[in-house]
This record gives sequence, structure tokens and C-alpha cells, in this order.
Amino acid sequence: MRKPLIAVLMTSAFFSSYAHAADLIQVYQQALANDAQYASARAALSAGMERVPQGLSGLLPQISASGSNTRGNIEQIGPNQITMPTVNVHTNTYNLTLAQPLFRWDRWETYQQSKLAQATAEAQFAQVQQDLITRVAQAYFDVLSAQDNLGATQAQKVATTEQLASAKRNFEVGTQTITDTHEAQAAYDLVVAQEFAAINDLANKRSALQTIIGAQAPALASMRTGVLLSAPEPAAIEPWVSSAEEQNYGVVTAQFNVESAKRDIGRNRAGHYPTLDLIANTGHTYTTAGAGGSNNNAIGVQWSIPIFSGFAVTSKVRESIALEDKARNDLETARRTAAQNARQAYLGVNSGLAQVKALEAAEVSSKSALESNQLGYQVGVRINIDVLNAQKQLFSTQKDLSKARYDTIMNGLRLKSAAGTLKETDLMPVNALLDR
Repeated sequence: MRKPLIAVLMTSAFFSSYAHAADLIQVYQQALANDAQYASARAALSAGMERVPQGLSGLLPQISASGSNTRGNIEQIGPNQITMPTVNVHTNTYNLTLAQPLFRWDRWETYQQSKLAQATAEAQFAQVQQDLITRVAQAYFDVLSAQDNLGATQAQKVATTEQLASAKRNFEVGTQTITDTHEAQAAYDLVVAQEFAAINDLANKRSALQTIIGAQAPALASMRTGVLLSAPEPAAIEPWVSSAEEQNYGVVTAQFNVESAKRDIGRNRAGHYPTLDLIANTGHTYTTAGAGGSNNNAIGVQWSIPIFSGFAVTSKVRESIALEDKARNDLETARRTAAQNARQAYLGVNSGLAQVKALEAAEVSSKSALESNQLGYQVGVRINIDVLNAQKQLFSTQKDLSKARYDTIMNGLRLKSAAGTLKETDLMPVNALLDR
């Protein structure tokens, strides 16, 4: 197998030269501008930011104005049913009323809930931001993995074609049996089928990336050869798990939900509490009938004490207590899930690093084995199937190596996401691994 030929085939599978390839940061910027899920979350955040002004409004003065302007007539009937002249009447009235809550516990609890709702919206948006980072990176490396698979399959196809031609020539001159030709033909037919599958898989992976960035997936910068992947920092699993149990945005959202459920209990209990409002009113009435006009001004307090509501308040309190218990259990579930995700990602990174190291050694061994089998085939101590198996082993190892690298990088990003610390800047060291 000739290395320059493999390099040409690998490059042709990328559809474009490196000079025009987009790197991970550029693809992420496209996703920020075009991803529908991210845009939806951004709109949800804008909506959530309005919860505090709405909650505060229940504690602020309520001012209203009302009035009427009517015209009519009065037909007067005198003694002995004698009809008197009709009197036209014009009445104009307006009122301005101000109501300032002095004690309304349910509105105070609603205001506190509104602040929790806004904080929840912010935490949910932060979670979506982290999800976008991992989704983009996963889709990016899925495309690279599919490209590597296609490139290796095409290189294997060329090598198998050469081996098939060699088997046919040797059979014609009588140095090999027809069995060698049949084995090479079977290997060639198999790799052709694998090539079709690899082409289809690459198209699917590029389509998945297109769904995120909202445009046709560009040519992507590939991973540099022989990159070194770093271990997680800190190197112990306990800090990652502790961070996940406290800072994971799913856990933070669940914590806000518990606090909101507590406030909901107080809000429903307020159905038993009295209410007190400051009321101020000014008004004017003018009519052409009677005494003409008058001004009315008043200020005072208005109170109300609930006595019986058909057990509705008691039922709502019991309901809110049950929902608080549910929120607490949801919080515990979120903590356990975040801790489990952190453990899995941490172990995935360390396992991936060990796997990458082992596959790098296996690649070197597979290359040596292929060269030895090719030389043995030429001198007659190895048969055709030995060379074909060695080729297959080498290409399989190379595909496994590239996938192991991508999986290790993704587990590193997922580890930070589970711990609640993943940010856009974490893409920079990953992007530095690409050949731009």
C-alpha cells in the first residue's frame, strides 16, 4: 500500500481543500445565528424576564378613570294629567380612583415567585447554551468520523483492487490458485458495499449538522495527525461530582422550583388572611337638572376578611404541599442524574485516553504487519488472504482510533456540561486540535 495514494483519497473525501474548510468555532457561530432550538430558548428567556415586572405590579398602585356623558329628556305630567313642557337633561360624570394594596400576602408571594421564575428562565437558557455547544461539537465530529470512515474505506478499496489485480496476474502465470482470486474478489465486493454505506452515512451526518447551522454544511477542518489529548483537571472524580450536584443547571432549575413551590403554599394560605387597601377617589358630576354640578373627594381604607370559601383554600393548600414534595423529589432526581452523568463522562475521558494510546500502538503494529505480509506475499511465503486481512485490520484500527479521539473530546465537553461549567471558551482548545 502506497501512502501518497491513501493521502489523495482521504483528501478527495473532504469535498474541498483545507484552505476553505470551516473550523469548530466558525460552525458554532453559525449555529448561534441559525439554530432553531437556541432561538426558541432566547425568546423564552425574553419572556421569562417579564415575570418580575408582572409580579411587582400587584404591589403597586392601581389607578383607573371612568366617566359617562348622557343626554335625555324628562316629560313632566302635572295635575289632572296635564302634560308639561319636556325638559332636556345633560349629565356629565367622571371619577378617578386609586387603590394601593397595604396588606395582600398572596400578591407578595406572587412577587417572590416571579423572581424565582425569572431566575429559572435564566438557568434554562444557560442549559440550552451548554446543549448547543455539545450538539454542535457532536455533529461536527460525527461528520469528521464519517469522512474518516469513507476515506479509509476508499483507500481499502484501492488496496483491494490492487490485490485483486495481482491475484489475477499470478493465476494467469500459474503461480497462484483460483482461490486467491476468489478471495480477493470477495474482499473487493465487500469493500464496495461498505463504501456505499459510508457515503450514505456521511450524507446523513452532514444533514444533521445542516439542521443545526441552518445552511448547507461546509467543508470542515479535520483533526491534526498525532494530536495529544489532555486529561480532566482536576484529575479526581469527586470534585466533578460535587460540582454537578450543586452547579448543574438542571439541579439549579430544580432548586428554584422547590423555592417556588414553598412560595405557592404561602400564596394559597393567604386565602385565609384579611386584605387591606388604601382607596382614594375624586369625581365630578354635572347635570342640567336639579342643583347643577358637584365634586366628590374621598380617601380611606378598605378591608376584607374571608370567612368561608367552601373549603377551596384548604384544598389548594394541601395541593401545594403535595407539589412541594414533588419538587423536592425532582430536585433529588436531578442531583443524582447530574452526578451520574459526571461520573460517566469522567470515566469516559480516562477510558478514551487509554483507548487512544492503545490504538495508536495498534496502528503502528498493524502497519508493520501489513508491510510484512506484503513482502511475504511477494516472495511466496504469504498468501493473498493474509494481505487482505492485514489491510482490513489496519484500516479498521485507523477508523477506531479517530473515533476514540472524537469520543474522548466529546466526553470532556460533557463532563464540563454535567458540572455546570461548560462555556464557549472551552471550544478554543478543542478548535486548536484541528488542522485549519
